[in-house]
Amino acid sequence: MHEFLRHFSAWYLDALSHGGYWLIAGLMLLESTLVPLPSEVIIAPAAYVAATTGELSVVGVVVAGTVGSWLGASIMYWAARWLGRPLVMRIGPYLGLPAAKLELAERWASRFGWIGVFFSRLLPVIRHLIGIPAGILRLSFRRYSIATLLGSLLWCSVLAGLGVVVGRNRELLAGSLNRFFLLVLGVAALLAALYYTFVQRPARRA
Repeated sequence: MHEFLRHFSAWYLDALSHGGYWLIAGLMLLESTLVPLPSEVIIAPAAYVAATTGELSVVGVVVAGTVGSWLGASIMYWAARWLGRPLVMRIGPYLGLPAAKLELAERWASRFGWIGVFFSRLLPVIRHLIGIPAGILRLSFRRYSIATLLGSLLWCSVLAGLGVVVGRNRELLAGSLNRFFLLVLGVAALLAALYYTFVQRPARRA
């Protein structure tokens, strides 16, 4: 993981100067599908660059991340709605989505509806999957979109805020951007623990 982090951080920080907002939106689109790419290593570093170099604006980073998240989440929604539950359950394991994960996401969407969609944007794992049960259950796409946009906006704003704070207090990193990526992944690990405690474990008991 550390080696991947080092290579990704080097590539991403260099590519940001060329790809800008389009790169951020594209990566966040992938992050909202089945690609295991944490949003923490996309938005926070981009906001860090915005705060320290001025090549990007923090608002632009948040908007690009939010739009990319919505596009990816919309693809997941319509793909699941078009395929239907039986086919999704059949092909899910081949895409790294075992039935247990899909059923967990389905229970979440069925119980909490569009409010669950909103909060799912703040949690790991379920954030990537929520579009599938939402599409299968044929939740209102308008409400799904609004919840996704609002949740993604909040989440991207939090991550961007982290990037700005660190960018303005660079002594926290002792000059190492790699430490910044490690800090961001530490936040991701904390969120994963919260996800397990408040989402996965209660769902399994249910």
